Amino acid sequence: MSSLNALRALNNGLPDSDVLQPVLFIGHGSPMNGIEDNVFSREWQALGRRMTKPAAVLVVSAHWLTKGTHVTAMDFPRTIHDFGGFPKELYEVQYPAPGSPAIAQATAEVITSASVGLDHEWGLDHGAWTVVRHLFPEATVPVLQLSIDYAQPMRHHYELASELAALRKKGVLIMGSGNMVHNLRMVAWDKLDIPGFGYDWAHGMNEKFKQLIASSAHDQLLHYESLGSEARLAIPTPDHYIPLIYALGAAGPSAPVSFFNDYALAGSLTMTSVRFG
Repeated sequence: MSSLNALRALNNGLPDSDVLQPVLFIGHGSPMNGIEDNVFSREWQALGRRMTKPAAVLVVSAHWLTKGTHVTAMDFPRTIHDFGGFPKELYEVQYPAPGSPAIAQATAEVITSASVGLDHEWGLDHGAWTVVRHLFPEATVPVLQLSIDYAQPMRHHYELASELAALRKKGVLIMGSGNMVHNLRMVAWDKLDIPGFGYDWAHGMNEKFKQLIASSAHDQLLHYESLGSEARLAIPTPDHYIPLIYALGAAGPSAPVSFFNDYALAGSLTMTSVRFG
């Protein structure tokens, strides 16, 4: 009954869209991608031009880890510069996209597997704005963030994300933002500017992840620890991997899959990104 009430509230609050929005997983990499003209940012720009403009973007970023689940619900989320040691011009960037309290409320109501708090403090961290400002540079599309309850297992995140799928029919673009392979302790900093440079284990694990995604082997992706030592090197902590699980759950197992920005970087990172649908 609670699920039926949530769907009724969603239908009452948001009109149906003529276009079912895709789901994205974005390898966001360095905050500098937010201002640089490079292979990654150019692909984000091209993707934005190809897409039907969404009613809103709901981002699950690797950089908002919380106790419990929360969604930003302010009218105008602030641009968060959640990093250090970068050029002054990066800190001067503001991405003034509006939020949407109505879509935040609809998001909280459509999720029945967890209680979702309405947040008025967070804003848009670099996992969100560095990508979305290239997708939608006019900053007129509302952007919201959904936090990651970091104490929860992968199955929880996947099932919660499956409930978000209803938002796609309302024109909401759901985007996970992290990196499939993300081991900062092993970064080759002297090769950071060479797209494609990766250690053998990073290339191998990236290909394994792509195979599992393309074959809808979601259960194996949920249990990535069982994929061997390369997986443990690729994901020493799950913060940048969990957004992929949200994308998988929101898209479901039958969505068409395509990959882009499929590059290793600095040895131990991959920028590989996925469009579902």
